[in-house]
Amino acid sequence: MDAQGLDWLLVPLHRLLSWGAAGAMVFGGVVPYIPQYRDIRRTQNAEGFSTYVCLVLLVANILRILFWFGRHFESPLLWQSIVMIAAMLLMLKLCTEVRVANELGLKRRLFADFDPHHFWHWSSFADYVQCVLAFTGVAGYVTYLSIDSAVFVETLGFLAVLTEAMLGVPQLYRNHRHRSTEGMSIKMVLMWMSGDTFKTAYFLLNGAPLQFSVCGLLQVLVDLAILAQAYTFARHPPKPAPHVTHPASAKAL
Repeated sequence: MDAQGLDWLLVPLHRLLSWGAAGAMVFGGVVPYIPQYRDIRRTQNAEGFSTYVCLVLLVANILRILFWFGRHFESPLLWQSIVMIAAMLLMLKLCTEVRVANELGLKRRLFADFDPHHFWHWSSFADYVQCVLAFTGVAGYVTYLSIDSAVFVETLGFLAVLTEAMLGVPQLYRNHRHRSTEGMSIKMVLMWMSGDTFKTAYFLLNGAPLQFSVCGLLQVLVDLAILAQAYTFARHPPKPAPHVTHPASAKAL
């Protein structure tokens, strides 16, 4: 039986595989955050997860959507950004609720205070939404004014993918500062790496703009660095701080 005789099978199979790959691109990016979300809900402790990861992904995907208006790319990548923004807002909502519940009595911090010392450490989920809407409005207005400039559009796309490539950097920095990966979901990072590898291959095979492929490669490297941290800190955990005994005279003071 020649290839033409198998068209009745190969054509639907190819279409099914294409739909599966597109579905994986749209929803696969949020899957790694499910274990972390469940861990935070179970333990009511969000200290092990850096909410700056949410910030990076929100900025990157908002910029990517704006980039689409200047240079159309595949629809699954556009829908992936929309789904990721919704997922990051859910993560932020949970982390904020858990953190505020554990910080009773502290002064309320608001986005409207415009205090850089408390940026992205506000006391209400509504403040994060206000910040995201403000950024979207400003970036959208600038894009509207400059949409006819090819240089601006390409720069916007580069900024979008470069920001996304920095996804794991906040978690990498947090792990380095604490010399520990306690509270971080290893499953999340493993899913990051598998998803980023698949995503990069998808970009290369489907002829996506060069910025997307560069982004994917950088993300895989950062994922590997975080896994190396987890391995290193597990083998060489930090020594507990020695207990200092104060003299009796000092206690009396």
